[in-house]
Amino acid sequence: MGRAVTGWRLARALRVPESVVTLDPDGWNALIAMARAEQMIGTLAWRLDGIAVPVSVARILDDARASAAQGQVVALWEAEVARRVLAPSDVRLVLLKGTAFAVGGMRAGMGRSIGDLDILVPRDRIDAVEAALLAAGWEWVKPDPYDDAYYRTWMHELPPLIHRDRDRMIDVHHTILPPTARITPDPAALLADVGELAPGMFALSPNDRLVHAAAHLFADGDLAGGMRNLWDVQCLVAEFGTEGLAVRARHHGLERETVRALRLAEALYGDAKRVTLADRLYLYRITARDGWGRPTRPVTRMAFYVRSHWLRMPPGLLARHLWTKWRKGGAGPSSG
Repeated sequence: MGRAVTGWRLARALRVPESVVTLDPDGWNALIAMARAEQMIGTLAWRLDGIAVPVSVARILDDARASAAQGQVVALWEAEVARRVLAPSDVRLVLLKGTAFAVGGMRAGMGRSIGDLDILVPRDRIDAVEAALLAAGWEWVKPDPYDDAYYRTWMHELPPLIHRDRDRMIDVHHTILPPTARITPDPAALLADVGELAPGMFALSPNDRLVHAAAHLFADGDLAGGMRNLWDVQCLVAEFGTEGLAVRARHHGLERETVRALRLAEALYGDAKRVTLADRLYLYRITARDGWGRPTRPVTRMAFYVRSHWLRMPPGLLARHLWTKWRKGGAGPSSG
């Protein structure tokens, strides 16, 4: 498989499902490998449902659809368990990311792979939430004292927890960016504008979901999983539109990042009419896969990795954190 194969092949298949009918065996291998690497095989299978594909490919896609459906059943149960655990504390279950899409039956959730359960709670209730989860069987994933203190002091979430019986993780957020980041969204506004998806289960408003996706991509992370996140953006825009989005993004200090997310999502999955030079660099990083689904462009990836740390912390704190983690022999909790 040639080196020229990139994530653009997966983007084209998602944008124009009928385009896959011209693929040869090597093309199918590359497409499926990239979809698996980007955790989008279920999304691809959903998009290609009803398209004539080779028998061997059809079996793979059928398995992917079944696996995604089962994964969503598990995710919905985790959300229900969390709702029951938090109910006595009078804390609303505000779902983030994939679980919110699944509970709400949203386009972005169709075929989507769902990992951890991500929730948002008020900062002043986080101790009560932590106590309730620990009492219900969740345990710390990172028991190291430095990591624990790092999360509690500098991060926008508790240290990750995993349930001792079900082996499922939950990430408890009190805002959507680290307090040390250069941009500080308004968590009270996020929580004040949630909507109920199902009895006792809430999600951010459509505009805040888009702002959150943009924050995760361009103000916090190293663009790992960028193809899936931009697909979320494209689906949210298609389903809910963007009325009032600019005002909301400006309120959270994320107008530039949100505009970029819309532009890049349209460039990958739509019909972008204007792409800047900086956009091309982001897309170069996001689509960095070869025909086997392996990461490519290591220099670009490292540059964005360093950038993600730079955005999260002021220089002095970053230097101290990296020095501490180097001495301890680990990459640190902020490397994921």
